[in-house]
Amino acid sequence: MKPSSTEHETSHHKMYNIMSYGSIFMVGAFVLFSILNVELSNNIANGINLWIQTNMSWYYIAVVCFVLFFSIWVAFSRYGNIRLGKDDEKPEFGFTTWFSMLFSCAIGTGLLFWSIAEPITYLQGNPFLDMEQIQPDTLEAARVALRITMFHWGLHGWAVYILVGLCLAYFCYRRGLPLTVRSGLYPLLGDRIYGPIGHAVDFLAIFSTLFGTATTLGLGVSQMNAGLNYLFGIEISSTSQVILIVIVSIIATISAISGVGRGIRILSIWNIRLSVLVIAFFVLAGPTVFLLKMTVSGLGDYFSNFIPMGFWVDTDPNRQWQSWWTMFYWGWWLSWGPLVGMFIARISRGRTIRQFLLTALVIPPLGGFIWIIVFGGTALHIQVLGDGSLASVVNDNMTLALYSTIEAINVPSLTNLVAGLTTFLIVTWFVTSADSGTLVICTIISLGDKNPPRLLRVVWGLGLGAVSAILLIAGGLDSLKTASIIAALPFSVVLLFMCWALVKGLRDEANGICYNQQDLAGGEPKNSGHQYKPNSVSSNEATALN
Repeated sequence: MKPSSTEHETSHHKMYNIMSYGSIFMVGAFVLFSILNVELSNNIANGINLWIQTNMSWYYIAVVCFVLFFSIWVAFSRYGNIRLGKDDEKPEFGFTTWFSMLFSCAIGTGLLFWSIAEPITYLQGNPFLDMEQIQPDTLEAARVALRITMFHWGLHGWAVYILVGLCLAYFCYRRGLPLTVRSGLYPLLGDRIYGPIGHAVDFLAIFSTLFGTATTLGLGVSQMNAGLNYLFGIEISSTSQVILIVIVSIIATISAISGVGRGIRILSIWNIRLSVLVIAFFVLAGPTVFLLKMTVSGLGDYFSNFIPMGFWVDTDPNRQWQSWWTMFYWGWWLSWGPLVGMFIARISRGRTIRQFLLTALVIPPLGGFIWIIVFGGTALHIQVLGDGSLASVVNDNMTLALYSTIEAINVPSLTNLVAGLTTFLIVTWFVTSADSGTLVICTIISLGDKNPPRLLRVVWGLGLGAVSAILLIAGGLDSLKTASIIAALPFSVVLLFMCWALVKGLRDEANGICYNQQDLAGGEPKNSGHQYKPNSVSSNEATALN
């Protein structure tokens, strides 16, 4: 007997209350514990982080490698022509808008922070220099430094985001389930995704998103403070950074209230336009020929080495480099998987699986590579062939690396203008990441509602800022890094099960099996009260798939 509309509404309301109050309690308990027991909370987090770095580095590396090759397999498999939506559905957003939102949400703030600081750090020493017998602070060392930076921002990390996005988009738009992380496990759990197991998975996704976003916001606000110090002499301090977090969180909350189609879309497009201007300054005013050469050789070097680098596990117990860098990055990508994955799913309806995977695996990483080569290459040129001033700046305060590089390009008439523009970019990238995180958390809590309640967006928009501020005060950037690595571990297990569930779901579709769900779902949980039959594969596609 089919449940009544009233029963569906009651069930949905009960699940919403569990997710809403449960998530607020979870985050509130963490905030109170961190405030009241700063030393103890830091000791616990550092102890967990040390155990993960000592015992689980092989696991993080294996998971990220598996995700990359699994994504490539799915793209070229017999399932690649399945559309994320109805068979004749067109993409909701054009390519330029889609790329702008994807890039802005995923890595904008992080690239502004690390694109110079990271290669300059590697230039001074890293395990690959030892293995290849290359001297630090040389042009060959610069090539290796760029390769490692591109590796940490390349295909491996993007595959995590993209695979999560594919799973959620497929089960939502193709199989009629809610746009939430629990739906990615439906072929394995069935209707149990609407019970305690499903709640636990979504709570875990919220927890992971919270700390992944906090890490990004902490890095962004630290560099924003450095930019305001460079331009206006504002003190670099925790107080200044907390004030900045409050201001930007309010702006991000307003953007989140306006939704994807307005605030986030507009900000993302302008992020890309302004970034092009800054890149043009670096290319034209900086070492143009050197950068062109590094683009060709750098891309070739990356694609020649990214597979063996991806499988490399450092077995030297006395060397902490991989824990400090690669483990942090893989943890950061994994912890941000639910956020960016769901956001990618939210904006990718209407594309085929093959279009979605190949486009997202190629275009955004290439954009990141160009950014790294232009910014990082300019800094390396200044350090190795110029006055050699940047290494000391990076070693003393990484947040000043970008501004020191702009000044070292030595175009006095444009220095303050470009520094101001990059600071403004940090703000807009920051806002885009924060409002995306807010919208994703609210979508999870509201069981896939594309337009979650505004009050919920306000609460979580300000809540994200509060958590970022607390982590920054409690332990600075090291505390933020630790949080992302820890949050990644449980979600990595969920991700592996999502891979299994995706294969089972695709095979079910090929065999004509539908998931007949009560419509709490399909991205529209408010439309309850009737039996929902998701789109099944067409007869022609079923024949081809079989």
